[in-house]
Amino acid sequence: MKKVAILALIGLSIASCTPTQQGAGIGAASGAVIGGVVTGDVRGAAVGAAIGGVSGALIGSVAEQPGQCYYRDRYGRRYIDSCPR
Repeated sequence: MKKVAILALIGLSIASCTPTQQGAGIGAASGAVIGGVVTGDVRGAAVGAAIGGVSGALIGSVAEQPGQCYYRDRYGRRYIDSCPR
């Protein structure tokens, strides 16, 4: 019963966030779990959380802009433009 209550509390706390915040939170949590399991220590979990949080935030920021995609120019710089149809 405690697990269900904890999961419900986490779900409700993230429900009011923007897609960028949701992506960052889910990415950080997933990255921490994966980093901790793969390396077996706290440092790996911390690195995984950092990488997952940044990745999730980038994915979430695109979700806030429907019809927009990330691209890279020939110099490696990222920019946002309309997605091809």
